Amino acid sequence: MSPAHLTDRRPEIGADELITALVPPPRFDTVRFSTYVPNPDEPSQAEAVRSCSAFADRVSAGAKEAKRSRFRSLFGSRDDTPAGPMGVYLDGGFGVGKTHLLASLWHAVPGPKAYGTFVELTHLVGALGFAEAVRRLSAHRLLAIDEFELDDPGDTMLVGRLLRELMDAGVHIAATSNTLPEKLGEGRFAAEDFLREIQSLSSRFGVIRVDGPDYRHRGLPDAPPPVTGEELERSAEARAGSTVDDFDALCAHLASLHPSRYGRLVDGVSLVHLRDVRPAPDQMVALRLVAFADRLYDRAIPVLVSGVGLGELFGADMIEGGYRKKYLRATSRLTALARDAAGSTPS
Repeated sequence: MSPAHLTDRRPEIGADELITALVPPPRFDTVRFSTYVPNPDEPSQAEAVRSCSAFADRVSAGAKEAKRSRFRSLFGSRDDTPAGPMGVYLDGGFGVGKTHLLASLWHAVPGPKAYGTFVELTHLVGALGFAEAVRRLSAHRLLAIDEFELDDPGDTMLVGRLLRELMDAGVHIAATSNTLPEKLGEGRFAAEDFLREIQSLSSRFGVIRVDGPDYRHRGLPDAPPPVTGEELERSAEARAGSTVDDFDALCAHLASLHPSRYGRLVDGVSLVHLRDVRPAPDQMVALRLVAFADRLYDRAIPVLVSGVGLGELFGADMIEGGYRKKYLRATSRLTALARDAAGSTPS
């Protein structure tokens, strides 16, 4: 049987499905605080587990406290017990397990709850309308947002307004984010940027710092080299559920889809094969590839390529530019997926 092509797929997601799909991706289905292994050389990681767990406990207890508060209000009494912040922001570089901690926090809290990326959240607002998105999400106890984008002022203001309305309705927020485009660091100033961009909400967020090196490559070799065209075709034909596409054709296809559909695009795929990979020709293509790489990583889908190696996907001018952190994170994730492909393809 000939392998499928991603370029033949054009996934659609209905408005109702946008809400029900707000759950952690498959890679993080089974993660818990107990499965996070702190680096012993980085004490902030163990402390982050404790802080996130404490926040989850507080969110879980919130419903009971709300009932008690309503009861007290009937008799004119009030509760002067100070409450903790309604939101937490996980601050740190890539590869330190922020998404693992965010998903663990989500799993630890009883529903109703929602988990999604910033892109998925903005797409939800666009599909449902602002008021309807607020109405539906206000029924949730927790909203977890991964990859909060700080490089689009319009979207950041939109989501900031959304978070304000949700927090006023009693929804707790947990988030991770990327840095602003002019920041060249790897997360060192992310907390400062995040709190500034959400402006009036900053006082409602506590910051949890997670330091450390990229765990995906701790003591591991670099990405395997690209294979030949013949080896790529043999692998694609031998692996059930795999896809094979020309790199340039896939880049053009990604441009025709909203990034919120990239996850659905690769659902059910066992291994992605890309022919004639070359460095991303411009910033727009590169940023789409970053979003695509994130969805592949979420679903633990290996990637096998011919052409140039995945470590060369983003040129030096891009790595040294304003989206440095995004490109480094994507390279880190793609390198791990390339190793997975090398270990799972027939010789």
